[in-house]
Amino acid sequence: MREVLIRGRGMLQSSKLAFGSLPFALLALGSAFAQGQQDFSAVEIKTHRVSGNVYYLEGQGGNVGVLVGDDGVLMIDDQFAPLSEKLLAAIRALSDRPIRLLVNTHVHGDHTGGNENFGKMGIDIVAHDNVRARLARGVNSGPPSPAAALPIVTYGDKMSVHLNGETINIGKLPPAHTDGDSYIQFVKADVIHAGDVFRTVGYPGVDFNNGGSVRGTIEALQALVDMAGPNTKILPGHGVVSTREDVAAFRDLTIELEKRFTDLIRQGMTLEQVVAAKPTADLDAKYGSPERLIPAFYSAVKAELQ
Repeated sequence: MREVLIRGRGMLQSSKLAFGSLPFALLALGSAFAQGQQDFSAVEIKTHRVSGNVYYLEGQGGNVGVLVGDDGVLMIDDQFAPLSEKLLAAIRALSDRPIRLLVNTHVHGDHTGGNENFGKMGIDIVAHDNVRARLARGVNSGPPSPAAALPIVTYGDKMSVHLNGETINIGKLPPAHTDGDSYIQFVKADVIHAGDVFRTVGYPGVDFNNGGSVRGTIEALQALVDMAGPNTKILPGHGVVSTREDVAAFRDLTIELEKRFTDLIRQGMTLEQVVAAKPTADLDAKYGSPERLIPAFYSAVKAELQ
């Protein structure tokens, strides 16, 4: 386990100066082009208090966790690059202290898209070893991320940060959504940011091409259940603050889905036949479209059966 003790207040003061700068704007424009020229202008960043001095920012992309206090700000994920200024403004409404650390829960662009912007502000980015490796070589056939977007502090198993009187445990989960999933646990506030391993807006997401697995998702969800207490507030990668019981129910859903896909694959069904069989028809009203779920689970479960 690695431990990082942060006490000073003078570090990364440049984060206050980069807001509204021309390079920041140019980076955002370039990222918007790369993301299919999505229109982020109408996105509103909403601030929610979780517990104590832990908040999350809702916008477009993954939930951004924020810890504030006299020592500075710890930030979890950063959505898309064109939203960096809006996110920074929302953080400044909570605290005028420097942003000390930015933790990535995993590699996907709706959680790491702002890395380059915040990295160029001098903010230290922290992530699992696999996140840096995947960003460095390019994600999903994309180009390698620039140096400023790469985590400069990585870990293999677990590390701890001590900031604002809080102990923050950052740990590796089994390969679930991806092979670089991290949880971030705020011990004093009794809050866990679960990243995209847990979500309240649809079916489980397993990115097989980036090391995700169905069995690992079940194991990771069980690890979150075991880690949480009866009053722990769990922040999903997408959705609303939840409880240990909510995560357990999501685990049970994943177990049921694994059983269904295993049965169909063992019958020799192709992906097209599984789609036609509509294995989630009784669940879609609650969890939404299975358009992304079915090919992802088919690939992952089939690989795990071999």
